[in-house]
Amino acid sequence: MIKPFDKPALTGVTGLDDVLGGGLERRRLFLLEGNPGTGKTTISIQFLSAGALAGERTLYITLSETEEELRAGAASHGMDMAGIEIFELVPPELLLDEDQQQSLLYSSDLELGETTKRIFEAFERTLPDRVVLDSLSEIRLLAQGSLRYRRQILALKHYFAKRGATVLMLDDLTTDINDKTVHSVAHGVIRLEETSPEYGADRRRLRVMKYRARRYRGGYHDFSILTGGVRVFPRLVSAEHKTRFVRDELKSGSSQLDALLGGGIERGSSVLVLGPAGTGKSLLGLTFIESAISRGEIAGLFVFDEELGLLFDRAKKLGIDLQAMVDGGKLLVEQVDAAELSPGEFAERVRRCVEEHGVRTVIIDSLNGYQAAMPHEQALVLHIHELLQYLNRQGATTFLTVAQHGLVGDMKTPVDVTYLADTVILLRYFEAFGRVRRAISVVKKRMGGHEDTIREYRIGGRGISLGEPLVNFQGVLRGVPTLVGEGPEPVRAGQA
Repeated sequence: MIKPFDKPALTGVTGLDDVLGGGLERRRLFLLEGNPGTGKTTISIQFLSAGALAGERTLYITLSETEEELRAGAASHGMDMAGIEIFELVPPELLLDEDQQQSLLYSSDLELGETTKRIFEAFERTLPDRVVLDSLSEIRLLAQGSLRYRRQILALKHYFAKRGATVLMLDDLTTDINDKTVHSVAHGVIRLEETSPEYGADRRRLRVMKYRARRYRGGYHDFSILTGGVRVFPRLVSAEHKTRFVRDELKSGSSQLDALLGGGIERGSSVLVLGPAGTGKSLLGLTFIESAISRGEIAGLFVFDEELGLLFDRAKKLGIDLQAMVDGGKLLVEQVDAAELSPGEFAERVRRCVEEHGVRTVIIDSLNGYQAAMPHEQALVLHIHELLQYLNRQGATTFLTVAQHGLVGDMKTPVDVTYLADTVILLRYFEAFGRVRRAISVVKKRMGGHEDTIREYRIGGRGISLGEPLVNFQGVLRGVPTLVGEGPEPVRAGQA
């Protein structure tokens, strides 16, 4: 008798129901496939646990692992299997004693039929609403042929459907990866994948390959196996996140810098700060954090490249007390390890800061570290594009720093994202009067005008201070300028 469930069966996996468009449709058979170690068993336990918590009857049929192994694995992830009935299906030949094994030869027909019979008997004893069958590899081996295997899967599908069960079948892809028999039979197919970069932790991702009559989120989605189970990070689609906000002009706290920027930075825009190492890119971002907090806003700082203790000490010497901002609940700081964090998880962290904590100024320092987490340049550009569009539509102002290769002369940027940013600030070293100096200029601003001058700037105990435009020098951005006229000059050695 079909049970009157109206709502889809939630998987219990954070983020996966979003990818699936609301969960698994009731009374249907789904395939969860992936190589050993990709997280199939963990997701299955979460699926059954969610059902048990909702008052449903659940059944885990295992042909490959013992009950003891299942419970030990769940405990290692901090998961509770309370309310889950486990049926450990031992192959028929293992039930015989040694004498019988020597005198009787079981054909594959008898073994497959006996296995199916015992699965049905376990189901009739429990009458579950949710079933996990782990795994199809053993059934495929017993069938010894694609045709018999397909017929067996169809028989299981119709049996479970008539009894109103939602079924998740696991396939570890260890027998024949090219066998797509179950793909055509299943109502939906989820593929789990694991990749091993040259350095760093393994990366896991999933893709919904098929889901009949359901609008799901396509493409690859990063996921991690954490304490408590699997957590999926749905691919960010900026068009799905829109909010209303006033696009007012934000000040930096420095009248000279605001003048260079044509009055300030527009809310909900993105700013790219380019320059070689040591030119003050991070400090420029911290200046805008300080001004945001002074307006009563909350800011978020994601640090890829620098150790937090060193950054806090360095900022304090320049008059910016980051620790006080953190203690006051006005600044959220996260140290990001590019070798351990996938791009999908990073985007999820940024979203959480914006949506749960109300962050309206975001600093990503730096894009070089982000690139280490996403080594393929084209994929990195797409990730950055979606993230910036999302932040812009949330009314958050974003600052990204990029360390260019080289110190003077021609600079090389590891990945060109200047076309994505609304404002581009360029920092440079240049040599004059026997000293290494720093120059700043705004080379792009989509909204409103800005100065087209190049100004010298200094970093001191009060942060960044700008000088007059370097109108008497040419070639500052190349690093070795020449004096071409009279006018304000850089401060000579020994002068204040």
